[in-house]
Amino acid sequence: MPRAATSDTALAIKLWVVLSRAHAAVSRHAEADVARHGLTTAEFGVLAALHEHGQLLLGEVQRKILVSSGGITYLVDRLQAKGLVERQACPADRRASYAVLTTKGSALIERILPEHQRCIAHALSGLSSAEKRTATNLLRTLGLTAAQLDPCEGASR
Repeated sequence: MPRAATSDTALAIKLWVVLSRAHAAVSRHAEADVARHGLTTAEFGVLAALHEHGQLLLGEVQRKILVSSGGITYLVDRLQAKGLVERQACPADRRASYAVLTTKGSALIERILPEHQRCIAHALSGLSSAEKRTATNLLRTLGLTAAQLDPCEGASR
């Protein structure tokens, strides 16, 4: 294997490790914050998505928070049991249903969202505003490129 490829591969692995550790460190802040309110980060994600977009089909919520179809059913069931979300039938498709915030769910997310945003900002305070913009652009490019590649295509090289 040429030295440049070995060096580039080692750099890619280093980036992956650093990215994973940074994600884990920031996630601990997010998880601790929402746990104070009796929520998981996935449940919080559902509430935040519904708060931002209004009623959504369960499949739309699933795509927004990146969980499986079984996962979104489980999350909505849990949130419904807590009185935070309700299902409404979709008139155009009897197989589909909407997730909608209840009054209680709406009040909760409106109260805790600003706190959560401050918590995440605190966790990311190690970067300046300019560095955050640069990191956002670089990570967006990285994610979009990775999404277009065939998984593990380069592994056999």
